Amino acid sequence: MKTLFPESIQKSLELLLPLGIFTVVMLAGYGLRGYLLSRLSRWARKTDSRMGDVILSAVRAPFLVLCIMLGIYAALEFSNLSKVFVDKADKGLSILAVFAVAMVTANILCGFARIRAERIESVLPVTSLTENIIRIVVYGVGVLVILNGLGISITPILATLGVGGLAVALALKDTLSNFFAGFHIIVNRKIRVGDYLKLESGDEGYVNDISWRTTQIKTLPGNIVLIPNAKLTELIVTNYTLQEKDMAVLVGLGVHYGSDLKKVERVTCEVAAEVMGEVPGGVPDFIPFIRYHTFGDSSINFTTILRAQTFVDQYIVKHEFVKRIHERYAREGIVIPYPIRAINTEQESGG
Repeated sequence: MKTLFPESIQKSLELLLPLGIFTVVMLAGYGLRGYLLSRLSRWARKTDSRMGDVILSAVRAPFLVLCIMLGIYAALEFSNLSKVFVDKADKGLSILAVFAVAMVTANILCGFARIRAERIESVLPVTSLTENIIRIVVYGVGVLVILNGLGISITPILATLGVGGLAVALALKDTLSNFFAGFHIIVNRKIRVGDYLKLESGDEGYVNDISWRTTQIKTLPGNIVLIPNAKLTELIVTNYTLQEKDMAVLVGLGVHYGSDLKKVERVTCEVAAEVMGEVPGGVPDFIPFIRYHTFGDSSINFTTILRAQTFVDQYIVKHEFVKRIHERYAREGIVIPYPIRAINTEQESGG
């Protein structure tokens, strides 16, 4: 009994010591995490910058994982486990730590790139494809660091990849074609996320995203059209927002032959100017005008030129203009004739 009791106490201490060290490290890491996150939150609120929010969201979960890994590492160092097991566990923890750091770095870089793209017209607009490229580069560097830490030479691996890359390229020819086509679309900047496109196939809508394989176009009814990037580069595409987002809105009208055309022009332009200034989506500083162009069967036809801020805004602009011009013409006595055909018998009888 005298010999067993001290041995049991010693085994308990050997077990409790690593657990205590793990607990202390975890508590210290949790406290440091809370301190750093609170400082970052105050900095983000003070500067009114989204960068602080990006850093917060990127380090919140991985930082806690790193604290757990650090606690396990410290506990293993003070345990009585075999040195071989401890060394293998340390290598495993080091690999996980590198991946955690790479994940944080990739998230921060993607967030910064997204903020940068929203502020200025960047050279490489941020889409899911560009974000994936950033992540691939960061994780690739992480893999090289891990291989270097394990003492593995990367030269044979690169040689193997060079030989096997040809077979992979042949097997994934269509996928790689779409990938490089998507990269070309992004770099060329003729088609950007948020642009309104009308394709040769008849599909039209806003560019929702450009991924590694397809370009997503969201139509006005809310449907998503997926177009392979290589196919998109071959189509004839009309981009309504490439140079300027605002666009001309043409509304055709016709008035009776007995109308005072000067009055028609004045009244129509007044109503159009009201629409530009009062309707959301109109361009307030644009001065509308009309152009007569045709002697029709039952009316003198003309086109009213207005302007909308975006492609979709043209519908509400036309809607309000038609309502208001119909009401104003009724008050002013301006007649919009029905499509009729009149026969002048007097002119016929007169030769």
